[in-house]
Amino acid sequence: MRKLRVHQSWEKILQEAYAQLSPEYRRFLEEENGYFPAYPDYLNAFVTLPKERVKYILFGQDPYPRKESAGGYAFIDKKVTHLFSPTGLSKEVNRATSLRNFMKMLFVARGSLTTTLTQDAIAKIDKSPLIDSIDALRLHFEREGVLLLNTALVFTQKEDSRYHIRQWQPFMASLLGALEGEGIVLILFGTHAKALKKALPLEGFESLEMPHPYNQSFIFDKNALNCFTPMNLLEK
Repeated sequence: MRKLRVHQSWEKILQEAYAQLSPEYRRFLEEENGYFPAYPDYLNAFVTLPKERVKYILFGQDPYPRKESAGGYAFIDKKVTHLFSPTGLSKEVNRATSLRNFMKMLFVARGSLTTTLTQDAIAKIDKSPLIDSIDALRLHFEREGVLLLNTALVFTQKEDSRYHIRQWQPFMASLLGALEGEGIVLILFGTHAKALKKALPLEGFESLEMPHPYNQSFIFDKNALNCFTPMNLLEK
């Protein structure tokens, strides 16, 4: 069995979880053919956030369907560099609907936006006290103890997404079983949350359900605002 390259606090838990994958799927992963992010990057979420610091698990679905974007963290688009431009949000953020709405929600959370969510309104915000890179956003998630985890850790093609999610279910079930009782809160987006509740043992966890950030309703969702306002993810 492959030794997983992760933070030492995760080693035993993840080796046990990895052993729950089917032999065929482990072979597929270890041959490293045709999927991304490649090994060991698909385990990055377990490299940079030690187990003892985890307070939340944000469950995404599967990696971005582009090699240049998929970096082993849910919701963090590796292709994005700057978050802002002189005209408001950067072009890269504006093209990524979920990230764009997430950023708008963070502005609402800090009181920088109210009902007007235009580029002009965002351009007028003083951004000198704010971060301006996707990696800084990832670091701030981790500062708050948020494990950015997809339910499938690799991607091949859109048609295979359900297959990969299903194949990773024994891994995720084992992982959650090992973390039960530690007070970790699950952050669940949209219809994906309902599928997770059917597939994984989530009963022992508090969960916060909210619309997927792809939907504009996410921006003003009470659960999203209550969850993310105290985190101050944009502040330097």
